[in-house]
Amino acid sequence: MNLNIVRLGRMDYLEALSIQESLLEKRQNNTIDNTLLIVEHFPVLTIGISGKASNIIASKDFLEKEGIKVYGTTRGGDVTYHGPGQIVGYPVIDLKNIHKGVKDFIILLQEVFIRLLKDEYNITAEREEGKYTGVWTGENKITAIGIAVKKWVTMHGFAFNINTNLDHFKWINPCGITDKGVTSLEKLTGEKQDFDMLNDLTVRYFCEVFGFNGIPAGLEEL
Repeated sequence: MNLNIVRLGRMDYLEALSIQESLLEKRQNNTIDNTLLIVEHFPVLTIGISGKASNIIASKDFLEKEGIKVYGTTRGGDVTYHGPGQIVGYPVIDLKNIHKGVKDFIILLQEVFIRLLKDEYNITAEREEGKYTGVWTGENKITAIGIAVKKWVTMHGFAFNINTNLDHFKWINPCGITDKGVTSLEKLTGEKQDFDMLNDLTVRYFCEVFGFNGIPAGLEEL
């Protein structure tokens, strides 16, 4: 089964959201195949449908001074941060087409990073069964996961910390969780990572776990 792989590079959050919404409608109408957007964002905070503004610790004045926008979104979850050095993936996938329910889809998303970290770095990562989404190494989250499903098609997705500035997470209670931390691959390995290579690995493991044949695609083709 083919999966369009669209690499957007570094892009403003709202611009990427607009692309997602356009592709979501096309996938709902079955005019495009399942698609994965891979993007890196400028620093931004987003709040999920169950989120609380009180989980943003930084003051409004500070965020305005730093040029940090805050956007409400339709994904699940609470507050999260996106920024440079973080691989963000937005799967636009028809769950009926792959014969998966929402819970199974999230489990497979988690498996992508559990398997990648173990196979490539010998890092043990785990799920927090029945408690939190995302992927964890010990008490620290390395991949945030939050999706929305509309007419059985997914949007939003995952944020995998590679060379992410972890100090920026001090602006928030990540995902509304106050008793756990956040980490990155750079912190876990003690060295800056090859970001382009990690983009390739993320796409490869995503395709392997879901059983897709990844096909590079440009937006103009969709």
